[in-house]
Amino acid sequence: MSETVRLRAALVQTKPAKGQYARNLAEAGAAFAQLAGNSPDLVLLPEAALTGYFLEGAVYDLALSATRFAGDLARVWREAGGQRVDLAAGFFENDGGTYYNSAIYVEIEPKSERIVHLHRKMFLPTYGVFDEERFLSRGHRLGVFKTRFGEAALLICEDAWHSIVPAIAAVKGARILIVPSASPGRGIEGAGDGELESVARWREMLRLAALEHGVYVLYAGLTGFEGGKGMTGSSSVIDPWGRIVVQAPPSEACIVRADLDLREVDLARASLPLLGDLAGALPDLLLDDELPLARTKYHAADR
Repeated sequence: MSETVRLRAALVQTKPAKGQYARNLAEAGAAFAQLAGNSPDLVLLPEAALTGYFLEGAVYDLALSATRFAGDLARVWREAGGQRVDLAAGFFENDGGTYYNSAIYVEIEPKSERIVHLHRKMFLPTYGVFDEERFLSRGHRLGVFKTRFGEAALLICEDAWHSIVPAIAAVKGARILIVPSASPGRGIEGAGDGELESVARWREMLRLAALEHGVYVLYAGLTGFEGGKGMTGSSSVIDPWGRIVVQAPPSEACIVRADLDLREVDLARASLPLLGDLAGALPDLLLDDELPLARTKYHAADR
């Protein structure tokens, strides 16, 4: 697969009506229509982009197969007048009666679509306001996959909070980290600016991941209120030097765009070769017999 050196990305920060998939899909189509006239190369939507996040038991009614979800996205993209595009989005997946918080990467052509990669969230928060593991199964594999823009990895929300996950993705070859998220707001950062602490923490964590590993980070955050809990939006693109290219506001549905020069990945890694150092030392770190690592089996579907 030949790779391009520029990537025109669009982050669609959705504000879904909880549990109303058809309505939210139609609203995504309206957003796609805004993009179709100047079509990006890659469109990214948040975690649980078309259902809302806090579904609890309703997840079993709203979860879809990966094929169905990909087909719905492709259909509304074409109906909006879009041509060729890559599209990534988070959704609740029903895989033959096993339920996951998943994200999909789809290549959409004028008359067909192809699922390039499916990632199942590995870290299911079940504390505080979160209750994911009560209703969902977790994924067991972090995959890196080829796109026409180079190697990429999908991480869903808390996956990105564990620094070993973006590190392993980068060691496995990822040059772009795609992070759909649904993050409730918490805390107040600083005395005067009123920024939520969770937004500031997300920004710094993603900046450090980009800087340490020399990767682009594309983060799409859900926005809106669900049961009194406000999602923090703040979708952003961060370059391999740790610089914020663009960031959306926290509390409204919107589209933000960024034009990325993928050659910056090589330049950043040459300037600060931490990734090469990590690749050399990682086997010793992981094979340390003092690490309390349990050997677990994972489902064949995650291979």
